[in-house]
Amino acid sequence: MISILIADDHAIVREGLKQILSGLPDFKVSAEASSGYETIQKLEEMPIDLVILDINLGDQNGLEVLKQIRQKWASLPVLILTMHSEKQYATRMLKAGASGFLNKGSASEELVNALRKIARGGKYITESLAEQLVMEMGQSTAVPHERLSDREFEIFRQIAIGKKNKEIAEELYLSEKTVSTYQSRILEKMNLANRAAIIHYALENSLI
Repeated sequence: MISILIADDHAIVREGLKQILSGLPDFKVSAEASSGYETIQKLEEMPIDLVILDINLGDQNGLEVLKQIRQKWASLPVLILTMHSEKQYATRMLKAGASGFLNKGSASEELVNALRKIARGGKYITESLAEQLVMEMGQSTAVPHERLSDREFEIFRQIAIGKKNKEIAEELYLSEKTVSTYQSRILEKMNLANRAAIIHYALENSLI
């Protein structure tokens, strides 16, 4: 039986996932976590065969948690299950070592298929994501937001949803000066003039 850890900051989502998996003979939800810290703690405390990981975990971004998992448990299968669109995060999560990426709006059947595939050591992506990745491979140059590092992209998204530098600094445990430096880098890399241009770009490209 496959032992699963569900990491999601919403209790109702964790309960829903447990209900879906409770009737299956090959899966067992052995642990759940509501934060990035708790996710790593649970993995250190007990043997887990597979992780279902959300991107928003309150204390940390799921991308950072995934990187920590990969450093300590290199071969542990991790399925990203999130409300964020594939266009926003899928490529970055897969590059960081995710075994699959699925939107929370997907049918429960697709979730089960994804879990079974990655439990066998495979990778799971949707047909639409596969098409997107093929298109990206055919592009000679990256689109502007793909030039950003993972941390820059996270700050870019925070700016795009209207958060001030002080709020971003508090949420990401950075100094306000560091966030300001990141903002300058983002504007330079993307050839944008100001914060308003970041918001406009994000809306135009469905990144928020």
